[in-house]
Amino acid sequence: MACPKCCSETSGKTKVREEKEYKDLINRLKRIEGQIRGIEGMVENDSYCTDILTQVAAANKALNSFAKVLLSNHIKTCVTDDIRAGKDETVDELLDVLQKMMR
Repeated sequence: MACPKCCSETSGKTKVREEKEYKDLINRLKRIEGQIRGIEGMVENDSYCTDILTQVAAANKALNSFAKVLLSNHIKTCVTDDIRAGKDETVDELLDVLQKMMR
């Protein structure tokens, strides 16, 4: 699956994912989407600030968990395969993305 057009920075690369990995990532994103909709509903219903912030923290944790799974899969497949193929620039690409994630 290609990255959506909404992304401001894309490599132009794509990756075909195994069915299990694809389903896991999509299920995680759907749960996160549900959490965000729940937060939106809380704001619309004038919920108390700390209750909303608690849900925001949970959504952030879920998104970080998604990123960790995706990063792990990326290292185990794309990065490893590229290094074996002599594409050392993939290490620089990985370091760049790690720096972005740590901001």
